[in-house]
Amino acid sequence: MSQLVFTVAAQANEVSPWGVAEKSDFKYKPQKVLYDLTTGNEKDLINILDRVSLLYKLYDSDLFDSSIVIIIHGDAIPFFSIAHSANLELMKRAHALTVDAPIEFRMCQAAAKAMGYKPRDIHGFVKMVPMADAEIVKLQQEGYAYMQ
Repeated sequence: MSQLVFTVAAQANEVSPWGVAEKSDFKYKPQKVLYDLTTGNEKDLINILDRVSLLYKLYDSDLFDSSIVIIIHGDAIPFFSIAHSANLELMKRAHALTVDAPIEFRMCQAAAKAMGYKPRDIHGFVKMVPMADAEIVKLQQEGYAYMQ
């Protein structure tokens, strides 16, 4: 057992034995990034949209040197279906990321088809690609960093 035992009251009144964290202020160089979006969980989708938005802001909203692509497949596909009107606010938010920004949503047409979706069933801000795996490999070969 560790020799470092603190009570809640002692922790509140004393400095941590490790000190406190230091804030780092530096700029990130704009990059090419791809997010692999497969979740059917709304909270996870919101988290990805938050991360994409923050990353783009950290890149100083650079239109020329940054590019963010979100590859949609698996359980994430229904979120982007026109028929899923319950997700309309979420889709408005996703669409807003693409307006005047180098952010794209690309969906696996093979997976969508297997789930019964045709391109006409998917919101218009989404680009259909033949296969998610092939698109991810292509983007990685083009220098995109993979994020999950």
